[in-house]
Amino acid sequence: MMSQNEPNLELYERERVVFEAIKNSPNSHHNELIKQIVPKFMAKTTFEKTRDSLLDKEIIFVRKQGNMKFYLPTENYEVKLQHKIERNTTNSFHDLKLKIKKLDFDYSHKDVDEKIAVANFLLKNLIHVDNGFTILDSAKNPKRTLYHDEHLTIQQLIHNVFEIIRKDRDFETIFPAIMGNLEILISRGSSDK
Repeated sequence: MMSQNEPNLELYERERVVFEAIKNSPNSHHNELIKQIVPKFMAKTTFEKTRDSLLDKEIIFVRKQGNMKFYLPTENYEVKLQHKIERNTTNSFHDLKLKIKKLDFDYSHKDVDEKIAVANFLLKNLIHVDNGFTILDSAKNPKRTLYHDEHLTIQQLIHNVFEIIRKDRDFETIFPAIMGNLEILISRGSSDK
């Protein structure tokens, strides 16, 4: 059984096949690409979903010439991706800070299931944002922590969430549920199963 966080290897393989066809045949229009890929590698609807996924991720873009569509690899993809990660990570970081500030007032008024859902959401997203800053640190300068203040703030925000949970009257019910979910996020073994 595959968890939601594990990569879908079939999707990656399909994306690679479509991307390589586009990269190797930049003058092939939409219908020519379909002839190259369908049915040898995948069905037509699978090709279209895979193409849409590559477009959504901005790995490729469309150039229209008359009534024909040509797909091309995005220029400077690495730089554009880094900017996108930085923008999304920074926006999420500031959004989470505001949500946690409000949490101190709202948390005790929620029912137990809402408390568990909110805490899981916040902790999961704080971990994801911290990972985003780690990726940016690695890409920009692997010998220095450029986002030191942000990492420290995330650490403090995680602590704040746990303090709010500890003070709550439903702590004994909420805490095990939250830690069970958190354990799934952070205690993955390094070996493939």
